[in-house]
Amino acid sequence: MTSATRRGLIGVEPIDPPEQPAVLTVPDPLTFADVPLLCERLRGLYGAGAREVVCDFGAVTRADLAVVEAVARLRLTARRAGGRVVLRNAGAGLVALLDLAGLGLDSP
Repeated sequence: MTSATRRGLIGVEPIDPPEQPAVLTVPDPLTFADVPLLCERLRGLYGAGAREVVCDFGAVTRADLAVVEAVARLRLTARRAGGRVVLRNAGAGLVALLDLAGLGLDSP
């Protein structure tokens, strides 16, 4: 009985790269008037099929109540859409202000 010699890897199928979460960049300066627009953009990302959205605060240079409002409203929007929002590049001042307001990074 003879068997043919097989070359290369056998039974290996290509794997799709892991899906990257959508990113929403928060602008600087951020005003209270910008918050509804950010929430609308977030709803659009969830409507397009995103399950998790990364909100990038790297451009924000000044942590103030408008930014705290944005975080609170973005989290609420995500919860209502059945999604999840993750904060990225939040500066030390923003992290401290969010902790003070009870919206720390480890809060739901």
